[in-house]
Amino acid sequence: MGDGQAGSVISINGSAGGQLPATSNSPTLTRKSSVVELPQELRILCFDLTHYNRTTQFLLSCAGVFILYILYGYLQELIFTVEGFKPYGWFLTLVQFGYYIGFGLVERRLEAYRTGRRSLWNVEPAPRCIPMKTYLVLAALTLGTMGLSNSSLGYLNYPTQVIFKCCKLIPVLVGSILIQGKRYGPLDFAAAICMCIGLAWFTLADSQMTPNFNLLGVAMISGALLCDAAIGNVQEKAMREHKAPSSEVVFYSYGLGFVYLFVIMLLTGNFFSGFAFCLEHPLQTFGYGFLFSLSGYLGIQFVLALVRSSGAPIAATVTTARKAVTIAFSFMLFSKPFTVQYLWSGLVVVLGIYLNVFSKKNKLTFADIRSRFKQFGSRLPRSPSRKFLIEV
Repeated sequence: MGDGQAGSVISINGSAGGQLPATSNSPTLTRKSSVVELPQELRILCFDLTHYNRTTQFLLSCAGVFILYILYGYLQELIFTVEGFKPYGWFLTLVQFGYYIGFGLVERRLEAYRTGRRSLWNVEPAPRCIPMKTYLVLAALTLGTMGLSNSSLGYLNYPTQVIFKCCKLIPVLVGSILIQGKRYGPLDFAAAICMCIGLAWFTLADSQMTPNFNLLGVAMISGALLCDAAIGNVQEKAMREHKAPSSEVVFYSYGLGFVYLFVIMLLTGNFFSGFAFCLEHPLQTFGYGFLFSLSGYLGIQFVLALVRSSGAPIAATVTTARKAVTIAFSFMLFSKPFTVQYLWSGLVVVLGIYLNVFSKKNKLTFADIRSRFKQFGSRLPRSPSRKFLIEV
C-alpha cells in the first residue's frame, strides 16, 4: 500500500535514500537514482486526496469511517424499532441492494467521465473484467451476508450482532486456508481462540439478560459471517487475477443479488407483504433505508481509502475502535439491559482483534517458537545432582 506522500526517492540496489556511488562506469544507474516516485492516487468517489499529506489523509479517512458507520448502525437499529418491522429484514435487504445499484451506476459513470474527459451523460462505463460466473457466486454470497445480517436484528441485540461481526477473522481464517491454501502463524490462531472465548461469553450474557433471546438470530449472524468470509477470499482472488476496480465488483455483486432476492421474495409472497408494510411507514422504511444505504456505501469508500493510505492493520484498528463506539452509542440511545459481562467479554474479543493486527507486523511462525524454546532450554543451567539422577 502506498503512503500517499510525494517526494520519496526510488531505492536502487538497497542503497540508502536511493543514492549510488558516483562512478564513471554506471551513468545509467546514476540517472535512475534521481527519479522521484509519484504519489499513489487516492480518491473517495470524485474527491482527490492524493496531494494531502499522510496525516491529513488518515484523519479524513478516520472521520469518514466513524461518522458514516456510526450513522449506519444507528439507522439500522432505528429501522428495527418500528413496531411490526422485525419480520421484514429481507425486504430491507432488497431495498438496500436497490439503492446500492443506483449508487454503483453513479460511481461507475463518474469514473468513466473522469478518465474519458467527455460529457457525463455521453460516457460509457468500462467493460466488465471479472467473468459472469464468478459474479453469480459473489452475488449469492453477498445476499447471504447482507440478508442474514439484517434479519438477525429481529432476534438479537444490536451489540451482540456487532460482537459477532468483530469475530469475522474466525471464518476468514478457515476459508482462506481451504480456498486459497494460505498458512497462518500462532498469533492468528491465538487471536481466533480469544475471539471464540469472548464471543461465547458475550452470547451467554445476552441469553441471560435478554428475555426474547433466540438462537435463530445466532444462527443467522453465524451464517452471515460464513458468507462474508467466503466473499473476502473469492473477491481477493478475482480482483487480483482480473485487475477489476472495486466499483465494478460492488455493482455486479449487489445487482445480481437484487435479482436473486427479488425472484425469491416473489415466489414466497414475502415481497408483497413487505412492500405493503413499507408503504404504511414510508419515512421509517424507504426514507431511513436510503440514508442507511448511503452511509454504508460511502463508508466502504472511506475504509478502502484508509487501507490504501495507511495499510490494512491500521484500518483494522480504526474499524475496531469504531465498532466499540457503535456499541456504546447503542446502549446510550436505545434502552436495553446491561451487565458487566458484556464489558469483559468484549475486551476479550478486542484482545483477539489486536493479536490479529499485531500478527500482520510480526510474522511469527511455529518454527520460530520451537527454535526459541530450544535456545531457552540450552541456556538453562544444569545442576550436577540432576545429571546424576538422570544417569541413575
